Amino acid sequence: MSTVLNNEPAIWARLVEAPSGEMEPSAARYFLGLDFSGYDRKRMNELSEKARAGALNDDERKELESFNHVSHSLALLQSKAPKAPEIGRLERLMG
Repeated sequence: MSTVLNNEPAIWARLVEAPSGEMEPSAARYFLGLDFSGYDRKRMNELSEKARAGALNDDERKELESFNHVSHSLALLQSKAPKAPEIGRLERLMG
């Protein structure tokens, strides 16, 4: 019996899996263009520093976990994007 992962990235992976296994090029470009704002990056760095120092309070720990979940979901979406045929062809031509 196989175990199905039901953490947020696994659920997102199943959700964005295109029926053909390939993401539309316009969707791929959109997902590849997503990024955190300067404010969010600064906040993630601040929270990470506090975490390394063992100085996070409960609210900050939850906030950092939220950033981590969103970051993992974004990475997952972006990892699916290069599978779009036109994006893959462009990468091969430019690479």
